[in-house]
Amino acid sequence: MNTGNINRIIKMPKQKKIKRKPGVCVPWDEKKKELPKILGDEKVVQKVWEDIDTLGYIYIWQCLLSF
Repeated sequence: MNTGNINRIIKMPKQKKIKRKPGVCVPWDEKKKELPKILGDEKVVQKVWEDIDTLGYIYIWQCLLSF
């Protein structure tokens, strides 16, 4: 058996390294690009988004740790 073929099969492709702060799923800067122009106070929208995003992050970790 040729071990070179086994190494080629097992080798994982390189993955993109995404730099995000701990506790963040989708950073505000990324999410803001998806939204239409914000007519009101952008700081309020940012705060709400970051709070919701943090809850999602906590939920994911809770699911991982519970099972």
